[in-house]
This record gives sequence, structure tokens and C-alpha cells, in this order.
Amino acid sequence: MSEPKNISIEDYNYALPNDCIAKFPLQKRDESKLLIYRNGEISQKIFKQITEVVPSATTLVFNNTKVIYARLVFHKESGARIEIFCLEPIEPADYAQSFAQTQKVVWKCMVGNLRKWKGGALHKVVKIGNDEVNFVAEMIESNGLDNVIQFSWDDERFAFSEILENIGELPIPPYLNRETCENDKITYQTVYSKIKGSVAAPTAGLHFTQEVLDNLKKNNVACCELTLHVGAGTFHPVKSNTIGGHNMHTEMISVKKSLIEHLIANFGHVFAVGTTSVRTLESLYYVGQKLETNQNAEMCDLNVTQWEPYDENSNKISTEKSLQNIVDFLNRKDLDSLQIHTQIIIVPSFKFRIVSGIITNFHQPKSTLLLLVSAFVGNDWQKIYDYALSNDFRFLSYGDSSILMR
Repeated sequence: MSEPKNISIEDYNYALPNDCIAKFPLQKRDESKLLIYRNGEISQKIFKQITEVVPSATTLVFNNTKVIYARLVFHKESGARIEIFCLEPIEPADYAQSFAQTQKVVWKCMVGNLRKWKGGALHKVVKIGNDEVNFVAEMIESNGLDNVIQFSWDDERFAFSEILENIGELPIPPYLNRETCENDKITYQTVYSKIKGSVAAPTAGLHFTQEVLDNLKKNNVACCELTLHVGAGTFHPVKSNTIGGHNMHTEMISVKKSLIEHLIANFGHVFAVGTTSVRTLESLYYVGQKLETNQNAEMCDLNVTQWEPYDENSNKISTEKSLQNIVDFLNRKDLDSLQIHTQIIIVPSFKFRIVSGIITNFHQPKSTLLLLVSAFVGNDWQKIYDYALSNDFRFLSYGDSSILMR
């Protein structure tokens, strides 16, 4: 395990000019550029032509998470601005249950200007139609970066999701260096987003239109979905000299039994849309491996840790067997989906078990996402990024796309 931990993050640095970062999306999602990497060769098309690139009988797996209006701004009586960034629910811990609450919830949050919030409750009036709701934030526990905050309100007709949608702001990436605008509410969601819970979009999916999806299906491409709620940790830079010093963020994933059965039946022809889908799919192998040695495991025993894939005791069973173990577990428990947390980090030397192709945007220098790309294409990541920079591709969340096939 020592070798991947010793990877120097400086080896994954490159010069990214500021004018290459897309500050706003294109007017038409599917008019973005598409870099094609296949068998070591690079070419390009317009994204809507991806239907000509994805092989027939392939399975595309999308992350159907939906970005929530997670940024809440309060003002103290003194005028001090306190910004609360909702990260994940604690009571109730289930996302759907939390959004459905009608009195109070408890969330883990980041707080901007925390030093000005020395105690007491923060109050805000929320206007929902013709009604006014008193919304209150109270600090339960504070330890700097992660804070436990209780939100409560005085009108049971409204769920927490409605409160957020009326006073919250959509949290666009900090590196865009601009305020959220009205159009972001549409353009920073995928057209297939369904399950509320992310604080950042799975941006590889932003290029897809319903027309592109329909054309893929006509070409005998199966379009399947899973859920990974993207956390704020996706924006945390790697500050250590080696990747072993970086603490990967943990995120909740949900995968339906029907998808796992589909993966078994279509093994070897699975393309992941976005790095979140890659991380979710590849986490499944290690879940099934745990079940191989502990058939009495409960769901809470199946979370995947950061360095688990690189342990010498990993990769002992076939992928098909591992996936079947999950199906058998769900059948025993009479469940239709697997819901766990994953902290998996994918870096060079990682053995891909499920994913044979990746659709992804162009990532920041020295990021864990760039290491994931390198784990998939090897040192060709440099050739791919040089090509993109030389051919006026747009980078990061609102930028252009690539499809990587080995």
C-alpha cells in the first residue's frame, strides 16, 4: 500500500490559464466540445455527436443527484453576515426524510464568519407565496470546519425542502469567482437530476440533453442511474506533498439492486458518466468483498474506506462474484437498494473492476479528480490535457467534456 500513498501531487500539476476556465455555460448544453481518447489516439467532435462514439450495447451510468440550495445567509442584529453551508443531514440522517420534515432538522454545516457567531439563535423570515415563516438556526456543536446546526420553523405546512428552495442559494463552484445568477438554477442541474442532496453538480452530466439521451437509446445504449450526493469536499485542494497525506471526503451512495443485476449481465461494457459515477461503481467491488468474508454483515458494516482498494488482501474475488454477493445480501434483507458511504480514492495503480469508459470534464491541477483520470489512462493524461489546452477547450465545471476509452 505504500506505493500509491507516496505519489507526489506535484507530478499532476499543469498550467491552467484563467481564461481557459469556463465562468458560464454555453447557451446549448450539447454544443460543447467533446475530446475523444480511444486506444491512445485523440480526436474531437461536438458533444451531441457522442451518439456516434459510444459503442452500441454499452451501458451508460449516470448520477441522478440533484443540487440543493445549500447556502443560507443570515444577519445578526449587529449586521454581521453569517453564511451557513448545509453539508449533510444528521437528524434524521436520511436525505429524503430530512427534506420532508415540517418542524425541525439537524445538519452538519460549514459556517462562514463563524467567529462573529458567538452564541444565540439566528433568525430569518422566509416568504413562501403569501405566507411568512420564521426560520431559526441554532448552533448545537462547533469544531471549526464541521458544525452541527439545528434548523426550526413555525409553520408545519412547509417542509425543509421548501424552506431551502425559498431562501437558499445554489452553491456554484468557488473557483468561478462570481455570484450565483438566476440561470444557474437551470444550467447547474443535469436534465435527469432527481434525488436531492448534493452541494455540487456531477458536472460531466451537464452536457446531456433529452435529445442526446433519446438518440443514445435508439443506438441500443442502456442509460442507468445511481446516486452519489456530492459533498463540499470535492472542492478541497490536495495540500499535502504526497497523496497519502490527503484525507478523502466521505459521500453517501445509493445503488438499486436492479442496476447491480444489470452490471452482472452486461459486464465489460459499462461507461461511467462523471467521476462520481466512477467512484460509486468501483466502490461496489469492495462492498461485495466484505460480504464474501462476512455474510452476517449489516448495511452499516459495508462502508468503503479510502485506502481499502490498495490493501494486499483486496482484489481476491472476481467482480461478478462480488456483485452477486451484494444482490444476495439485498435479497436476504428484502431491500431494493444498497445505501452506504464511500471514501474511496482512485489513484494510479488502482485496478478498475467495473468501468471500461469514462465521460468527464477537465479537472483542476493537483486534484484527486485528475489522479482518477491518470489512474484510468496512465501518463496519457498529459497528452490529453495538452491537446485540450492547445485546441481551446473550456475547463472545469461549466467547461467542455471528454470520453476516455481504454
